[in-house]
Amino acid sequence: MKFDAEPPQLETSYDHVNLKDVGPSATWRQACLKLLHIYSYQQNQQCYLLVVVTKLQKITHTFAKEGRKKKMEIIYRPYIDPEFEFLIERIYPPWVCIDNDSYKDCTLVKVDSANKNGILLEMVQVLTDLDLVISKSYISSDGGWFMDVFHVTDQLGNKITDESLILYIQQALCASRGGISKEARLPGRNVTPGLKDLALEMTSKDRPGLVSEISAVLVELGCNITTAVAWTHGTRAASIFYVEDGLEGGPITDPLRLAHVQEQLENVVKAHHEEGEKRSVRLTTPAGGHTHKERRLHQLMYADEDYESCRGCDGSGSSAHKKGCDRTHVNIESCKEKRYWIVNVRSRDRPKLLFDTVCALTDLQYVVFHAVVASRGTLADQEYFVRHKDGYTLNTESERHKLTLCLVAAIERRISQQGLRLDLCAKNRMGLLSDITRVFRENGLSMSRIEIGTRDERAVGSIYVTDASGDEVNPNAVELVRKEIGESIIAVHKSHKWAPQGSSSSRTSHKIHNRRIEEEEEDRPRFSLGSLVWSHLERLSSSFGAIKS
Repeated sequence: MKFDAEPPQLETSYDHVNLKDVGPSATWRQACLKLLHIYSYQQNQQCYLLVVVTKLQKITHTFAKEGRKKKMEIIYRPYIDPEFEFLIERIYPPWVCIDNDSYKDCTLVKVDSANKNGILLEMVQVLTDLDLVISKSYISSDGGWFMDVFHVTDQLGNKITDESLILYIQQALCASRGGISKEARLPGRNVTPGLKDLALEMTSKDRPGLVSEISAVLVELGCNITTAVAWTHGTRAASIFYVEDGLEGGPITDPLRLAHVQEQLENVVKAHHEEGEKRSVRLTTPAGGHTHKERRLHQLMYADEDYESCRGCDGSGSSAHKKGCDRTHVNIESCKEKRYWIVNVRSRDRPKLLFDTVCALTDLQYVVFHAVVASRGTLADQEYFVRHKDGYTLNTESERHKLTLCLVAAIERRISQQGLRLDLCAKNRMGLLSDITRVFRENGLSMSRIEIGTRDERAVGSIYVTDASGDEVNPNAVELVRKEIGESIIAVHKSHKWAPQGSSSSRTSHKIHNRRIEEEEEDRPRFSLGSLVWSHLERLSSSFGAIKS
């Protein structure tokens, strides 16, 4: 690379600085300003970005070394401005490309950005919150940079062509650079809880009528439920209710009232538990924001140790067995050359599978450096090259065993007891959820999963129901419930019958489906996802152009 002129040189000696005479951050700030001056001198030369980072690391090391050497009574540490965390991103902002030309059956979402902790989960979360189906993904985040390609469709298997949706995706994937513009907002899609709503988080033994009792107590205490999500897994249940003051609206801030609400809810949960049985009821007051509600459900169930009862398929391990088995297989191997652990997951394909898997890896403090995700027929293959956030690998068999169980649990939680889906749409009012769940309980129906939110003063969402034993519900019982609640309020979900046909998306073309099945039946060696990583990423990197700040 040829430069027009040499940049100014940065002083590397700090012997002239008396640390006792200056504040704890003066020298650090001076160094940062000089480094930024160097960058601004040759701002079009991207290599100086690495110079900035390297020099700052050396300065930090120099300060720490001098502090130890002088054995100062008061050790000054360099002040790191909070804005420094976004320095690299400001110099090299994220770049998102929506490509509808490369493939006929899907849209490519290409992301190139400075790497940071949790960025993969953020990207996947944005796409899954829009109900987009990720059929394939190629990921690389080694060397301080993040590159990813998602193959996505809508729930019907169609490409993403709506301009407002494309603009929203581009801005949402770069949300830290600023808010979403008015042109990119998608009214009718946002059902997230308000940041000022009080959150009730609960884990307990699963039993019929639990949600009905909880919602009835909240109504008696003058609380209006704005959002409710609940999962059941095995014998355990986890739920989150976001509530506001039912009379005046807005958050509940009175500490005495909050303590009374928690006490009453604990009594409801405690009544059906033996002494010493695991349970938890927690009220969280409004903070700077909420963790994504489905990710929070994963965290609650992990804290409840629901993974201990999980058992993935421990069959023969042969390729013939895995080909015909739709249970979850997790295999963890060591890559000593690169100090990675290779995590291979094979399971039944379904929507939000990638989100659930990445949630588990992120919350267990594992960093994904490379990954390939693809599907074939009704099964999905995921391969991740990971290290722990602290840098160490899975050194013991117990760590590997725990990671295996946690991945199996994360994949199975959402679908462990699916049930019949009923869609809800009604004007939101205080006591609505209590009334609906009471009718379910009186008619012998049990709820295995709940996803309800508010949108433009209307309650919308879905409830999955089974009979009291967890078996398939009787259609006659469902019709009685609908008539009692109101046929215009709740209806049986008329799905397009999502079924993976060569990808995570539901393809509408039978030709694509038949071609995939024929390929699967061919007696040939199964492709190696590990070998695909490097070839796809090499091809991917060449397709990314230079990103201008």
